[in-house]
Amino acid sequence: MAEAPLLETLSFTTSINTASATKDTEPQMSCLLCDQMYEGDENKEEFLKHLVTEHKFVIADVKLISDFKRYIGYWKMRLQNHPVTDFCTAIDTNTGEKDIGPKEQYYLLCDVLPEDKLLRECLQKDKLVSVLETQQKEREDTDFCRMCLFCKEEFHSNRATLFNHMNTEHNFNVGLPDNLVYTNEFLDILQEKLNRLQCLYCERTFRDRPTLKEHMRKKQHKRLKASNPTYDKFYVVNYLELGKNWEIIEAEVDTEPDYPTDSDNDDWSEWQEEGGAKAVCLFCEQTDAVTDKLIEHMKKVHSFDLHSIKQSMNLNFYQQVKLVNYIRRQMHQISCLVCQEKFDSKGALIDHMTSKDHMTQLPDQSIWDQPQYYFPTYEDDSLLFSLGDVADDDTDSGCHDDSVVIAEDTLVSSTTLKESDIFKQQTA
Repeated sequence: MAEAPLLETLSFTTSINTASATKDTEPQMSCLLCDQMYEGDENKEEFLKHLVTEHKFVIADVKLISDFKRYIGYWKMRLQNHPVTDFCTAIDTNTGEKDIGPKEQYYLLCDVLPEDKLLRECLQKDKLVSVLETQQKEREDTDFCRMCLFCKEEFHSNRATLFNHMNTEHNFNVGLPDNLVYTNEFLDILQEKLNRLQCLYCERTFRDRPTLKEHMRKKQHKRLKASNPTYDKFYVVNYLELGKNWEIIEAEVDTEPDYPTDSDNDDWSEWQEEGGAKAVCLFCEQTDAVTDKLIEHMKKVHSFDLHSIKQSMNLNFYQQVKLVNYIRRQMHQISCLVCQEKFDSKGALIDHMTSKDHMTQLPDQSIWDQPQYYFPTYEDDSLLFSLGDVADDDTDSGCHDDSVVIAEDTLVSSTTLKESDIFKQQTA
């Protein structure tokens, strides 16, 4: 039998120092059972294939090994003086009477072996320490210099200023900057995708940059898909526990406690979930988290049918945006949509528009179909997020150059009407 495992070397003895040196100075990995050499992690698949085909040797759950080269270096040392059967489970194949093919014996190295499990845990802890040290250096790095992914503004000193800028100015949120690590590599990947005209969320490729920007803005794809494993490396939470990424940890946090409650005695029939941004009526202070309900309210209460107007005038997405922003602007200025007459109060304006049947009419399209109404009258106007083309086939191939607006490439003054109390309440 093998001697007692020497796993303490992972932290304190010369053996682990040797493994660390190998990681830094030796780009190659040697096969566990022969002298075949492979170039680092980039040839990991070839390395594993060699173990299986040449030596019938299988390493379980390779993706859970935090430092593959050190893992291999450790077991290379242990197997030099001990037979494989001291550490591995032997698995015989084709042992049944009806099995076709030669009988073969494979050897499985996995964390069922306490030594292997402890090795993986030690490597995971070392990796976490390394990640946290790297993260701290990045936080304190005053030489950081990167250009925004979406505009030409350049940022220096602290990475947080760049991510906060992209969040506030371009609505691109990757989470708290302090939760990120390997920031430059992360930004390089995102920049490369954009250079390939690839959406950062759905990863579709587009014919030119304006079309890509329009797609990401219209589909609200200025974000990353949380289930994409490409980005796991750049979030510290994925290094906290062996074999657990952020989804597993989050699921554990969200799991309800397994103890009896008095919920069976509660009447939840009247409970309705409230939360998220609410859209605000164009003409009054009515709000609703479901946009269709709000549009139905405007139709019944104010005789303004946005859906019918869209269909009858064949308005595309950007024309609808301009129309909504025009109405918002007119209502803020207490001015009639059709005749432009001004009033002292919104109530008087509504009475006028109702009596003159101006709720069901629109002025000449040349009045509101203007470039100035591309830009929101109110910040975070949720009604704008739900607008869509009359025949939105989800291909984005029907956009025309004259309907493309790149807001971040245009110098404009700050949006007006930020002082509105109701929008501050509903978007806070």
